Parts: sequence; structure tokens; C-alpha cells
Amino acid sequence: MKTPALRWTLLALLAAGLLWGVLRLQASGQPLLALAVLVGGAVALYVYGSARTLASRYLFPGVAGMLLFVAFPLLYTTQMGFTNYSANNLLTEDRARSYLLDQAAVDEDHAWTFTLQPEGARWRLRLQPAEGEGPQLVSEPLTLDAGDRSPVRLQPVPTATPAAPDTPLRERVRQRDALMNLKLQLPDGTLLSYAGLREYAPFEPLWQAAADGALIRRADRQRFAPNRDSGFFENPQGERLQPGFQVGVGWRNYQRMLFDADFRGPFVSIFVWTVLFASLTVLFSTVIGMALAVLLNWEDLRGRTLYRTLLFLPYAVPGFISILVFKGLFNQNFGEINAILDALFGIRPAWFADPLLAKVMLLIVNTWLGYPYIMLLCTGLLKAIPADLYEASAIAGAGPVTNFLKITAPLIARPLTPLLISAFAFNFNNFVLISLLTDGRPDYLNTKLPAGTNDILVSYTYRIAFTDAGANFGLAAAISTLIFVMVAILSLANLKLARINDDKR
Repeated sequence: MKTPALRWTLLALLAAGLLWGVLRLQASGQPLLALAVLVGGAVALYVYGSARTLASRYLFPGVAGMLLFVAFPLLYTTQMGFTNYSANNLLTEDRARSYLLDQAAVDEDHAWTFTLQPEGARWRLRLQPAEGEGPQLVSEPLTLDAGDRSPVRLQPVPTATPAAPDTPLRERVRQRDALMNLKLQLPDGTLLSYAGLREYAPFEPLWQAAADGALIRRADRQRFAPNRDSGFFENPQGERLQPGFQVGVGWRNYQRMLFDADFRGPFVSIFVWTVLFASLTVLFSTVIGMALAVLLNWEDLRGRTLYRTLLFLPYAVPGFISILVFKGLFNQNFGEINAILDALFGIRPAWFADPLLAKVMLLIVNTWLGYPYIMLLCTGLLKAIPADLYEASAIAGAGPVTNFLKITAPLIARPLTPLLISAFAFNFNNFVLISLLTDGRPDYLNTKLPAGTNDILVSYTYRIAFTDAGANFGLAAAISTLIFVMVAILSLANLKLARINDDKR
């Protein structure tokens, strides 16, 4: 009897905590997140609270993790690709309006200088007009802290009251956070705010809210209405206020990739180079890795184990270390590769400045990093080929080339193909190599967005989202969605080929 009662009590407490969290999320202006938490929490309570869902308890963590860490980021990124989300359009419309309405300017003509006077464990603020003429005002004794103590009423100082000594400047600096939180109220009701280490002053709002949601600039009465196509508050002359706000732009980001000539040129070049980079890397790595695997499979070769170990080392060393080593080796002025080429042929190629040479360098380094993987795969596949086939071929008088073309290649091509597709998908998104070796440079000139001649799609997307492109998260999300679609197609092709191989077996 105690166990069911304890279980229901625990479930009731968890349900109450869930509802409290959902209500807090709703109150903070996150209705979609609140709904997701409510649904997820309710399902979790049902799965772990019902005796009929025993088997689902083992599946639920994996499914929940997949939805949280795979499906949700994918859907969120896809949704972001249909917005103008960027460094200039981070906020919602209401938050952007509130931010602008909070802006105020110091009224220097009515500023008051103050002294901070100790009184036991408390403090008094004594104010006088900045011009030096007028009545002096004083606050009641205050216990300064970082909490909200506003407003503090000021009273005129009696004429015969002597002025207490002021505190040193370093004490004002130490109490600055508390002083900044104070709002001082003059006898006529005017509020003063902190305006520096020596002054309090009235702050005049720069903007006034209109009934229809527009903003009116107090200085010249200019009206700025929210433009829900561009995501900015604009006046009739086209002047925009910062910050902007998020709006849906439909397919505009995708149309920009296809129809904007200034954007399409670099984008198409980067897309073609991405495909070539991944394809040529897989091709070169496969040729070298397969050739070395066949050579090391020759039983009469002495020291095969030593050679195999040495050739596998590039795969054992962390990739970023190898990339940084190659970055030094290819240095135009001090690198060993140029030193050797200069000694032999009298040339010093500009590997990092010439776009074509930079592409060649990337392929060389990526092939070096990738061939051990292919060599290892081919070595395992070669071990699975029956030796009787080679013995029969030897009796028939066939040579090594015939053996490779007629026996080895056909038998390892089928199981190797899905793995090569996986390698292509990996290199399609090989951000680390591009970022560490060339950072996509040299750059294209006269482009709207920064783009490198050696960028691939993933590094190009990173530059658009996080570097000197204005942090255009919406456009970067659209490109990321495109990359996901391409990789998904490759994955489906991989699964299809694997299924075909299983059927043929």
C-alpha cells in the first residue's frame, strides 16, 4: 500500500513542478516553448507513471534525446531560414519598441552635482544645481546597496546646517552600482537619475509611443512606423531605426541564393568547389589508399607490419595538429616545401595567395589525412577475398593487373561504395580543414557578403552567420537547410546502396 501512495505522491509533485515551470515560461513570453515543455513533460509522466508502458521506458530517453538534440535544432534552423534574423534584427517588435522608448538624453541644463556624506553606517546625498546657484537639497540617511531604492525624496537643507565632508572619489566608485539604481525626487516631483560620478540629472525620453504602435521622435516630431516587410521602424523618407525586429520573409533568402546575381556568383562557385573538393578528396584518397592496401597485402613484402604502421600514422595523429603542421610547411617564406622547391627548381609558390594553388594545397593535405582510412578499409576487405581465386588466376597465367581488375576491384567495390559516400558527406562539411588551413581565403572582391575562393558551403555559412557579414543568421540558416537536404540525399543513397548489397547477398 505504501508503494502506490508514494508513487502517486511523487507523480503529483512532479506534475505540480511541471505546471509551475510551464506557467513561468508562458509568463516570460515563450508560449511555444511552454507548450513543448508541457507536452514533453506530460508524455514523460505518463510513460514512467503507468504500468502499461514498461517497454516504452527504455525507448523514451533515446526518442526524447533525438527530438531535443536532432529534430528541434533542425526545425528551428529551417524556421529561421524564413526570417530576417540577423545582428540588426535580433529582437521581437515589442522588445525593439520598448528598447527605443527607454532611450533618454541627459538634460544638462538642469543637472545637479552631489556629494556623498557618511553618517555612521549610512549615507546622505547632498545636491546643489550644477551652475552653483539655487537651494541645496539633501536626502534622508540611506543604506546604499544594489537594490531598488527609488524614489528617494529630497528636502531643502536648513540654512544653518553645515556641510559634512565629502567622501573620496574611490568611495564613489565603490558605491557606483548602488548610486546608479537610485532615483532622486525633487520637491516639485522631478525625478533625477545618475549621470556620472558627480552628477544627477533629469533624463528626457527621446521617443514617444503613438496609439497605432508607431514611434514619434520628440526632437522633430518625425514619425517612424513599423515596416513588417523590412523589420525596421521607418519614416516616410526611408530612415531606419536601430535595432530592427524579426519578421517572416518567406522564401526571400532562398530566392536570394538563386536570383541575386551579386550573391549567386560566389555562391555557385563555392557550391561547385564544395562538390569538387569532396569528390576529388575521396577519389585521390581511394586511389592511394587502395593501392597501398593491395601492395601491403603482398605476402612476400618484407616489413609489411612496419610499413602499415607508418602509413597509418596520419590517421592516428589528431587532424588539427596535422593541419597546423602543414600550414607551417606550406608557408611561402619559411616553409620547408618552398625551401625544397626553391633549391630544386628556383620557385616559391604563393600557396595561400593564389586561389588555384590554395585549392591544390587543400586537396594535398586532405588526401594525406584521408588515405589511411581508405587503406584500412581496403585491407580488411582484401582479407575477406578467398585466396582460391588468386590461385586459380595464377594457374590461368593472369598477372597482377588482371587480378586487380577482374578479382580485387569488383569484390571490394560493392561493400566499399557506401563507405565512400559517407566519406564524401564528411568532406562536404569538412569545416575544420578549411578554417585552420586557409580560412577560405583569398577572398572574392566586390561581393555583398564576404566569400572566399576556397570556402566550402559550411565555412561560407559560418562566415555569413558569425564573422564580418553582419551576422545574417536567417540567410545562414537557409544555406544550412540546403546543406542538410544535400547530406540527407547522400545518406538515403547510402542506405539504398547498402540495401541493394544486402539483397544481392
